[in-house]
Amino acid sequence: MNIVGRSVLIVVDIQGIFNGQPGAPSGIPTMGGAAQRLPGAIALVEAARAAAVPVIFIQEVHKPSLIDIGRELDGAEGPHAIEGDPGTELASGLIPAPEEFLIRKRRYSAFFGTELEIVLKAYKAETVFLIGGLTDVCIHYTAADAHQHDYHVRVVTDLVGGSSHAAHRSALAAIEYLQRDALVTSDEVTEYFTMVAGRA
Repeated sequence: MNIVGRSVLIVVDIQGIFNGQPGAPSGIPTMGGAAQRLPGAIALVEAARAAAVPVIFIQEVHKPSLIDIGRELDGAEGPHAIEGDPGTELASGLIPAPEEFLIRKRRYSAFFGTELEIVLKAYKAETVFLIGGLTDVCIHYTAADAHQHDYHVRVVTDLVGGSSHAAHRSALAAIEYLQRDALVTSDEVTEYFTMVAGRA
């Protein structure tokens, strides 16, 4: 696995509504398996922390009036990630540490209209690892924006899920088209974090 410079782990929209936890219906079709991926996501966050790799949490949130949801309802998605709904909170087991950033977004890309770029520059990041969902929506658009901001993108393929299996596979192929080294596994990333921790 090819990692360039300092890295950051970005946890994208791993929220209760996408992980089978009690809360409002997500309003979004999914390929399933999010609850099964959650322990792996938690383990990777812990491995990053042990290696002193910064972790940034992304949370999609919309006002109950939907005034801030824009064109998101023009496609397949219904209302989702409503502020105040228990299911909009981060999934159980994913709690940002006091020094970690929790960035709320109103659009699919974690870069759009947020402070993510400022935070990544503060960390002097060159490589970003992405986990969460949806592969074909928020992961894809965040990866594309990271690419256009000249970051090296690494999507952890077994810790992301799409709106369908077909959409998941197509999105991964599209991301790999942008960066040939973009697709990695949680085992590879954990091994890398363990190596980084050993250098400390």
